[in-house]
Amino acid sequence: MTPQPFKGWPLFSLLAVFILIMSALAVALQPDLIEGLRSAIRATARSSFVLFLTAFTASAFAVLIPSPVTKALVRERRFIGLAFAFSHAVHAVLIYAYGQLNTGFWPMRSLIDNTPGTVAYGFILLMAITSFKGPAQLLGAKAWKTLHTTGLWIIVAVFAYANFKRIPMSAWYILPFGMVCAAVAIRLVGKLAQANKRRQQPARAAA
Repeated sequence: MTPQPFKGWPLFSLLAVFILIMSALAVALQPDLIEGLRSAIRATARSSFVLFLTAFTASAFAVLIPSPVTKALVRERRFIGLAFAFSHAVHAVLIYAYGQLNTGFWPMRSLIDNTPGTVAYGFILLMAITSFKGPAQLLGAKAWKTLHTTGLWIIVAVFAYANFKRIPMSAWYILPFGMVCAAVAIRLVGKLAQANKRRQQPARAAA
């Protein structure tokens, strides 16, 4: 069976290529390399943000707004999640390169500054590895679910914190912070709707 375009690994490849081209253009369009890296860091932060929120809300939207599009999002959630991990890996490489060129960057950051991102990256790595069949089977279904559920909520909390703390610097950050809050609300409402649907199924079967 030949892979269909924009599904599975072709979808991941398309997103990965887009992220690499976007990052390269962000660097190339700036006359100064350091500023170019900063621009690419911001761009990959946004691509990661969009991809994560898409994966985070996919199942809720499928319950709340059933449609071919929302069902496709659930079907491709694994590959969207892997694209998010790839985007954030590129983001990390860009931050490292920026820190190498701008020697004042790392000394300005404290352990408290680095801890949320480090924890999030740890979960992103574990979740990406266990998105493959072999590691997932070794981990077991219960532990897999615990890891991925915990990781999702930690990552969404880090995104919320990262945007909230920047609001005093720019009111623009109210928008992404609000998007995170909306995504959390949508996911919780979706979970409630799903639970309610499950409770109604035995009653319908009995009727």
